[in-house]
Amino acid sequence: TKTTSWSQLKPQAPMYLFIPQNIKLKSEYENYVKVTEILPVNVLGFQTHRDSFAIDIDRDALLQRIKDMHDTSLSDDQFKEKYNLNDNDSRKLISSRHKLRNDKEWKSHLIYCIYRPFDKRACYFSTLVMDRPRRELIDHVAEKMNICLLVPRQIGVVGWRHCMAATSVSESCVVSTKTKEQNYVFPLYLYADGTSNNTLFEESEQERKPNLSPEFIEDFAARLKMKFISDGKGDRKKTFGPEDIFDYMYAVLHSPTYRSRYAEFLKMDFPRLPLTSNPELFRSLCLLGDGLVSLHLMEKQGKKITSYPVAGDSAIETVRYTEPQCETRGRVWINATQYFDGVPKEVWEFHVGGYQVCAKWLKDRKGRKLTYDELTHYQSIVSALAETIVLMENIDAAITVSGGWPIV
Repeated sequence: TKTTSWSQLKPQAPMYLFIPQNIKLKSEYENYVKVTEILPVNVLGFQTHRDSFAIDIDRDALLQRIKDMHDTSLSDDQFKEKYNLNDNDSRKLISSRHKLRNDKEWKSHLIYCIYRPFDKRACYFSTLVMDRPRRELIDHVAEKMNICLLVPRQIGVVGWRHCMAATSVSESCVVSTKTKEQNYVFPLYLYADGTSNNTLFEESEQERKPNLSPEFIEDFAARLKMKFISDGKGDRKKTFGPEDIFDYMYAVLHSPTYRSRYAEFLKMDFPRLPLTSNPELFRSLCLLGDGLVSLHLMEKQGKKITSYPVAGDSAIETVRYTEPQCETRGRVWINATQYFDGVPKEVWEFHVGGYQVCAKWLKDRKGRKLTYDELTHYQSIVSALAETIVLMENIDAAITVSGGWPIV
């Protein structure tokens, strides 16, 4: 059933025609489990308040900035002038120079982050440069083996597509450009060395534990009639683990019908997850979710569908798209002569949160000359999005075969 958005109603439409259906859907949706009740430890993505200094596509360029902070031969005034710092940034960074010089491990804070969809960049993950790197990210994500769900608490318009997976620390606007839509980070695991006072950790030699509420685990295990294991994946027949839950959740949140059916409610708060009692549907969605996660983390390469046929300097000047014609395929142009060939229109237009991914990634690199690795990475993004579209359709198909919505 497709829900009519309140924002789409014409003024003369008799509103009572829509109220019963909306009330029914609201009740249905509110019976699902809010993501904060599943993954209780969560935090807004990190904020530097000076991205141009603390984050860079070029790791070496960022390292040089931090070296200059550390350099005693460069005066504070020279440092401020070299990087054209405003008053706020100069106060922060100049006051941090002495502390940085006393940190013998200062180079270890230079790590990689997720800055935008499919866009990993170097960052200096420290309060010496950032205003809010977030304690939860330092303790449980930075340089840890973990996977995180990125979703916002609310969005500004109807059209929820604000979901991403990450294994690195994530900036607060990975899935949207709007302040209202900033994403929270939900780590799947919690590490004991960072949470000595956390009640989820009792006396145990285990290095990490799942960031899953006991009530949720008990409820889902009873529905599935399976035993929960505390790390990794189960066999999905007799056992299931944290990563199975993550895959299941990721699949549901990528269901096109879920996104349209509950569009109005997804605007207002964190998403809610329906819990199935059907083991076969659970297995199917886990498998599809696992495929999506692997694609979005770039751990799995989709089938290559593009080429980059024209030689040149690969400098990004003007990014534009030309639709497929009789004898040509869709093309993404980066300058007057060079382009990626074979980009389907639906892939070019695909959004994650507030970003049109294929356009955003290139426009953020305007003025740069793409390296071979960057050219290859962009083609991998196109492949990943093409397979994402197929998997999203398969998720809906699996739910339909199992009885459709609402999931039971």
